[in-house]
Amino acid sequence: MRQGILVITFMLMVFGQAPAVNADEIGELRELIQKQNEQLQQLQQKLDELEAKQKQQDLKTEEKIPEAPKDKQVAVLPDSLKWLEKIKISGDFRYRHEHIDREQIQEDGSVRWRNGRDRDRIRARLMIEAMLNDEWDFGLRLATGQADFIDGEIYADPISKNQTLTQGFTGKDFWLDLAYFDYHPEKIDGLNVLGGKIKNPFYTVGSNQLVWDSDLTPEGIAGKYTMPFNDSTALHFNGGGFWISEESSSADTSLWGAQAYIKQTMETPDYILAGASFWDYGNVQGKEDKYGVLLGNTNGSSDPNVSTWASDFDILEVFAEYGTKLGKVPAAVFGSWVLNTVAATSGDTGWLVGGKLGKAKDPGSMEFVYDYRDLERDAVIGAYSDSDFIGGLTGGKGHRIGMNYQLTKNVQYGMIYFHNEVTLEDPDLDYRRLQADLKLKF
Repeated sequence: MRQGILVITFMLMVFGQAPAVNADEIGELRELIQKQNEQLQQLQQKLDELEAKQKQQDLKTEEKIPEAPKDKQVAVLPDSLKWLEKIKISGDFRYRHEHIDREQIQEDGSVRWRNGRDRDRIRARLMIEAMLNDEWDFGLRLATGQADFIDGEIYADPISKNQTLTQGFTGKDFWLDLAYFDYHPEKIDGLNVLGGKIKNPFYTVGSNQLVWDSDLTPEGIAGKYTMPFNDSTALHFNGGGFWISEESSSADTSLWGAQAYIKQTMETPDYILAGASFWDYGNVQGKEDKYGVLLGNTNGSSDPNVSTWASDFDILEVFAEYGTKLGKVPAAVFGSWVLNTVAATSGDTGWLVGGKLGKAKDPGSMEFVYDYRDLERDAVIGAYSDSDFIGGLTGGKGHRIGMNYQLTKNVQYGMIYFHNEVTLEDPDLDYRRLQADLKLKF
């Protein structure tokens, strides 16, 4: 456009010098140039407006584009707090409602049901684990538990961490449940040596409680060793010595045990394991029962005001377990048989068979467990076997049915039903127990 104006201007200059050009023609040319200038100004204004709009559009586009992420700043603990990285804190809480029905023999010899008992109970546990170095760990756990004063001494049940909600809102006891070291030398792969108040080192098929209640935490020294033969087969050894009662004026009561089992993985997830255990109690026979924990074991005292153990206890256990999957659901069957080889009575044997189906892990998943047992009165120490089966006694038989449902992450609901018979007296007495649990973990 500007070039056109220059051309026209040049022509006017040329024509202006020519004598043949008249005044009217010059006026027309001037009007034409003026119009061209006005059009040029309008075009320039529109161009400026378009450039301004383009800049605004570019700014909006830049705002929509996210900035490139900056390098994340990783929080670093100061050297004085580096030890916190080696500390692990965990715990669990269980709220339980249970209903108990049982038969009892009346004074006239008849058998009648007692009034059913309902109670709510809680169990809380807090665990602290510390990795001291590559070979040494330390563990500490506090837990609730019921205590009684008996003959001036405090007795806390070794196989129950439950606290019954009672006694007018009074405070509840909190006890030292675990305190131990765990030594696992780098030069001996698969070996763990534990000492103190420790978790039970002995394996139980299907987590059954024929011999040991799951809440028991023995005190002493134990060792666990796994010897792999290949990728699918391993031999396991567990053993230890434990102090039950330290006496200043008589022999101490102790427990020594050893266990070995072999586990063969056939095809993942199929496996089979089998093994044997032997436990030797020292100085139990004739020992006075200070705390009333014979719990079905035969009383060897002729004095009605005194209770003593009539039997010694050297217990042999044989056990086996098979695990597989039914479709996508894990399943297992298991069994355990025990014999007190030195029982003073004929009630020296116990056995249990059971199975599991499913695994309550992901929200909405479920698991089921069932077992049947027959436990004679002097087959095991009553003070350490299942605290719920026939009220924590030996001398009974019956079913246990349980289920767990994973409500959400770290929250689980469960129910257990005991349908048992107490065989300590004639006739046998029925025993029923229903437990409903809400369990939380962190």
